[in-house]
Amino acid sequence: MIVQDTLQDDAVAPDRPLIVIASNRGPFSFKQKNNGEFTVQRGSGGLVTALGGLAERHEVLWVAAALSKTDRKWADMHEGRPQNVEGISLQLVQPSKNRYEKYYNVIANPLLWFVQHQLWDIPRTPVLTRDIWNAWRNGYVAVNKQFAEVIADTVKDSRRPVIVFPQDYHLYLVPQYLREMLGDRVQIQPFVHIPWPGPDAWRILSEEIRTAVLKSLLASDRVGFQTKKDAFNFVQCCRFYIDGAHSRGSRDAIDYQGRRVEARAYPISVDVEKIESLVEEPQVPLLKAQLLNAIGDRKLILRVDRIEPSKNILRGLEAYRSLLEMHPEHRGRVHLLALLVPSRMEVFEYQNYLQEIMAQAGMINAEFSDEYWEPVRILVGENYSRALAAMQIYDVLLVNPIADGMNLVAKEGALVNQRDGVILLSEDAGAYYELGEHALTISPFDIYLTAEAMHQGLMMPVEERHARAEALRRQVRGADVRTWFRDQVEDALQALNSQDRNDSTS
Repeated sequence: MIVQDTLQDDAVAPDRPLIVIASNRGPFSFKQKNNGEFTVQRGSGGLVTALGGLAERHEVLWVAAALSKTDRKWADMHEGRPQNVEGISLQLVQPSKNRYEKYYNVIANPLLWFVQHQLWDIPRTPVLTRDIWNAWRNGYVAVNKQFAEVIADTVKDSRRPVIVFPQDYHLYLVPQYLREMLGDRVQIQPFVHIPWPGPDAWRILSEEIRTAVLKSLLASDRVGFQTKKDAFNFVQCCRFYIDGAHSRGSRDAIDYQGRRVEARAYPISVDVEKIESLVEEPQVPLLKAQLLNAIGDRKLILRVDRIEPSKNILRGLEAYRSLLEMHPEHRGRVHLLALLVPSRMEVFEYQNYLQEIMAQAGMINAEFSDEYWEPVRILVGENYSRALAAMQIYDVLLVNPIADGMNLVAKEGALVNQRDGVILLSEDAGAYYELGEHALTISPFDIYLTAEAMHQGLMMPVEERHARAEALRRQVRGADVRTWFRDQVEDALQALNSQDRNDSTS
C-alpha cells in the first residue's frame, strides 16, 4: 500500500502519527534490467536499520533525492508518488542535475562540511566567490525548498499527527520552508550527524548564509545532535548571531519568536544485532584467519577510517613512528594495520591526503622494517567484512579524529573485539562522551602522548584490559541504533501529546 493511500485513511487511525524521514541519500537504489523491470538494492546504513524497527510500530514515509538516471526512471514510472518498497514508503525528489551539483558538490560538500569540521586553511581558504553564491541561491536553497514542497504536498491533507525528521547538513533549510507551508500542524525535528562547532567557526560564512541556516533550524520544534557539546554550541551560535534569540539561562533550548526550540543530544550508535550476525558469515572468519597469519604472534594496532583529513591519519602514523623510536622494545613485535575507505577521491585535497598517507607509511617502513617485519600496512578499499575481521583481533584500536560527529568504529570495535583490546579515543570524537571513561583519552594533536598511550595499551595488565573491554561492550549493547531513533520519536510524540492536552483545555 502506498503512502498516499494510507494518508487518505486517517479515519481508520486518526491518532497514529506519520513519521517522515528526509535525507539526501535514500534507503534504496534502483537498477533496470533489459526487460525494463527494476531491481532494488537496500542500503546498509544505520539509519535504514533503525527505520526497519520503527516501521513496525509507525507509518513511515522516506523522502530522498533521486541520485541516478535509474532512480529517476523509477520515480517517473510512479508519477512521483510514494511507493512501498520492502516495507518502507519511498518518495524521490528529482532536482535537476545542475541544481543538485551546486547543492551537493559546492555548498553541502565541501563548504558546510568543512566549516563544521573546522578544516579550512584559514589564510587561504575558503574564498566565497560569485560561483559560491550562485550555488547557494540556485542550488542549496532551491533543492531544500523542493524537498519541503514534496513533503508538504504529501502530508498536507493528513488529519493525523505528522513528525518530520530532516537529516544532516544537506537539508538545513527544510524546517523553515515546512513551517511556512504547514504552520504548526507538524512536529519538525532535524538531526545533525556531524559536529556543530562554536560561534567563531561560523564566521567563515557570510551573514546571509549563516542567518538562513540558524533561523531555519529555529523553525523546528527541537534539533538533535550527537553530543551535549554540539547542542550547547548550537544554542550559543543562536544567541550570538540571531537577534531576539535567548536561552534564559538554559544550555539546551532557545526561545525565539514565541517558540521554544530544544537542542537535544541523541548519540547515534550501531546495529548490534546485524553486526553480530555479520561476524558469523563465512567471509569474516576467513579474512580473520588471513590477517592472523600475516600478523603472526605480534600485537596489532588497528585503525579503520575513511580517507578524510578530519580522521587525522597522518598524525596517527607520526605517533606510531614515535612509539618505535621511544620504545624500541616494540620493534618487530607490533604491527600497525590501517584499513582506509576512499572518500571524495574526485577532490584534489583528498587525493593529495592519500598520497601523503602512503608516503608517510613508506618512510616508516623504510626506516624500521627488517627482512621479517614490516611495521605498517595500508589497505585501501571498502571491505566491511575485512574491517570486522580486523576489529576482532586488535590489541589497540586508534581512533584519533580532529573532529567527528560520532566515529562508530569505536563502538563497532568495542562490540566485536575478542582480545580485550584497548581503545585510544580522541576527546574530539563524538563517541568520547559515551566511551571515554573506559578508553584511553588522547589529544588528536599530541603525537607524543598518543605514542605513550599506544605503549600503555600494549603493556596494560590483562585484568585492566578485560575490565575496560567489558564496560565498553556493555555500553554499546545498551544503546544501539534502534534506541537512538526511538528516543527521538518518543520525544516528538510526547510533545504532540502535550500539545493536544493544551489545545483541549484552551
